[in-house]
Amino acid sequence: MQREEKQIDNALDVMLSRVTELKNSVIHLLYKMDHESETLSWPTVLDNFALISSQLTAFNKCLGHDKVPPLQNLVVLPLLLNPDRDEDLLRMTEGRIPAFAHDVVPDYLRTKPEPEVEQKMMQLEHKAAGLSNETTQKQIAAYTKAINHILDIVAKAREDCESENVTRGGASQTSSLADTQTLAAAIAIGKGLKPMVPQGVQSPGMMVPPGNRPPGQGPPMNPNQPPQMGMMGKAPGTIKTNIKSAGQMHSYNR
Repeated sequence: MQREEKQIDNALDVMLSRVTELKNSVIHLLYKMDHESETLSWPTVLDNFALISSQLTAFNKCLGHDKVPPLQNLVVLPLLLNPDRDEDLLRMTEGRIPAFAHDVVPDYLRTKPEPEVEQKMMQLEHKAAGLSNETTQKQIAAYTKAINHILDIVAKAREDCESENVTRGGASQTSSLADTQTLAAAIAIGKGLKPMVPQGVQSPGMMVPPGNRPPGQGPPMNPNQPPQMGMMGKAPGTIKTNIKSAGQMHSYNR
């Protein structure tokens, strides 16, 4: 009995190390996809997937090793349920389980899927078992044909892209330094967006604040208002001259 328990402990230690390596590889790949998506290349992603696949294969071999006892014959039972917070459990589970209470035990110690999921799986298995061999081969052939068609499209697009890059002598330039400088000047100082007005010259329709008007210049005129007498200039003198002349003409007639 002690020998079997020792074998179980050793097997669990080995499986725990394998699972830890697999978990670290998955976390490393997810971190690259989240933070290095702009510089991440497809060969790097394939290398990470190959590493994860090899680790899964090693884990399956570890489960089927001769020195590993059949785990399906073992039953895991909770020895103690405590609703209070357990710091050791929280550290061991990396912050996932704060307390080994009644609400988490059915999820973490379940050996079978939920009843709804199990029923759905049984329906699919029954449907798959009811198919004839001829129907199955037809579906496999149709699926294979669709996959090969997609692979041909991807391969053709890749060949066209590579040939275009070779013809152009590398990747084509997608930016222009002159356009970038023009856009920066337009955003910073408004260059090219409106006509430049020289200093001291007022453009039509532009209102000059009272504090910035030159000395001797009055307020701007409104074309919709009639001109005032003070702004007529020589008009009053002309009227007086005309009246005086008219008076002289009358005196001569007398």
